[in-house]
Amino acid sequence: MKKLGLYILAAVAFVAAACDQTNVDEVVPSAPVIESFSPETAPVGAVITVNGSFLNDVTEAYIGDVAVGFAEKISDTRLTLKVANGVTSGNIVLVNDLGRGVSQNVFNCSFTVPTIAASLLQESAEMGSEVLISGSGLSAVTTVLFTAEGYTEGHKAEIVVASDDELVVKVPYVEEADASITLGYFNGSSEVFTSLSGAPGIKVIRYVPKFDAYTFERTAVGKSITLTGEYLNNVEKVLVGEFEAPIFKEPSKLSFTIPAGDFEDGETTVSLSAVYFEGNESITLAESFVVYVPFVKFWENARTWAQGRTEKNEYVSFFSPETGIAYENSKWKDVLDPIAMKYQNAQWDAANTPKAGVVSDEEYDSVVPYFFISAVSGNVLQVNSPANSNSQLKNFYTAATGTPANDYRVPGSNNNMPGTPILAFRYLNPDASSDAEKALAAKVVAGSIDNINEELFPIDVNAGTIAGISVSSLAGAIKSDKWCSRQITDLVDEDGYKLDAVFLVAYYYNNGYIKETPAKNIRRLGFLHITGIDWGIYNAQNYGSSRVTFNFYWQKYDYDYSKL
Repeated sequence: MKKLGLYILAAVAFVAAACDQTNVDEVVPSAPVIESFSPETAPVGAVITVNGSFLNDVTEAYIGDVAVGFAEKISDTRLTLKVANGVTSGNIVLVNDLGRGVSQNVFNCSFTVPTIAASLLQESAEMGSEVLISGSGLSAVTTVLFTAEGYTEGHKAEIVVASDDELVVKVPYVEEADASITLGYFNGSSEVFTSLSGAPGIKVIRYVPKFDAYTFERTAVGKSITLTGEYLNNVEKVLVGEFEAPIFKEPSKLSFTIPAGDFEDGETTVSLSAVYFEGNESITLAESFVVYVPFVKFWENARTWAQGRTEKNEYVSFFSPETGIAYENSKWKDVLDPIAMKYQNAQWDAANTPKAGVVSDEEYDSVVPYFFISAVSGNVLQVNSPANSNSQLKNFYTAATGTPANDYRVPGSNNNMPGTPILAFRYLNPDASSDAEKALAAKVVAGSIDNINEELFPIDVNAGTIAGISVSSLAGAIKSDKWCSRQITDLVDEDGYKLDAVFLVAYYYNNGYIKETPAKNIRRLGFLHITGIDWGIYNAQNYGSSRVTFNFYWQKYDYDYSKL
């Protein structure tokens, strides 16, 4: 038994040693090797079979110096290529990461003239639809042209699918319904085309937009016009002069809004046209269309919310008469007033009077003027200048919270923080003893403010008047008990409450507001016309869930005191 054990151990050791010395042939990667290919002569579109080795990892293929595509990679010893347009003759070249393989024999391309089977061509097709073209030698086609009757220059059709006996193309724009189809192909030296004379034809269905009768009046920038007709969904652009108008289109109706462009203030006469068929054709809607650019910025039916934290609240509380945008509460600290966030109350001195020299003029000018309406104690709302209070903004929220969380406050914290722009408000009482004040309030309500300038609204700093109206009461905030007759002891919800409350609004230069001389340092003037309130109670405390609707007229250019 002892000897048998030794023999077994020796045998195991021999086998192990033998395994250590066994060599397995490994396949060493190499550049492609081309042994043969067929056919050696074929037209464009034909498939060539290449035999060889190391073909699995081929990444590029050429015939001569023309790149060709792979039809199929069959195995490491076989693949197929497709003869591409531009090939004339040359060696076949295959490329992988390790090098190039070149055939010994030369491939020669044969050239055939493609033909269309006219009897199989459909009679008509819509512009932009797909058409099947049957024939022979179609894999050699490089271009398909549709040429309208009476024209010599054709329009290129997009080739969607191509084989030797079929093409599918998209019908391009053509000037007339009757069109002939010609084919471009490579003849060995250049691209040539089949003859236009006697070429097969097709009727192209052109849905040309047609407008009903219309009469245009002077139209202000920002206003919309609606036209009716047929195939108006094919209109791609409406041009007001050289400026493209935003459009909304349906088959029988088209609306467009007069774009701002760079029209001068007042009236400008331009042409008005509708463009269609990929910009190839247009209809002149009016040779002389009058665009009106108001001398004021006017924003109609704007609306903002007070700060109530309820699900129905849209959390949009800040409005800029400069941009016409009602800003979301969530954008206050990053988009609307990042300067206030930068100084974190360090610029605060007193109501509507920040510390002089803290905020630079450049920083002040970077923030658009804006205002907001808040709910204060009791049953009133209040129109506010951003710089008037350092405790108002933290009471506005960016989302509904069961228990108000500081992270959801507009400044992102429970810190006192004033806004940057300095504004002041003067309520224009329609029942005032001053005829000038009553007339101005009525003019705003009637929508008759066409301009705000130095001539129409002269400022007398010493007298403390604007357009002859005393502005000694211009202030950074006005409560609604001064401008709204709805005064109810108990808080009551009420949607759709209508009113006409008009305010003269002054926007000041940086650190420009002086309480004793409020007509000094005014930069621009405006008129706020509050037209409706949806009174909403927040948490049985105040009207913080109210929504206010208003119009705003705003001076377009800074006040020029030299014109007084």
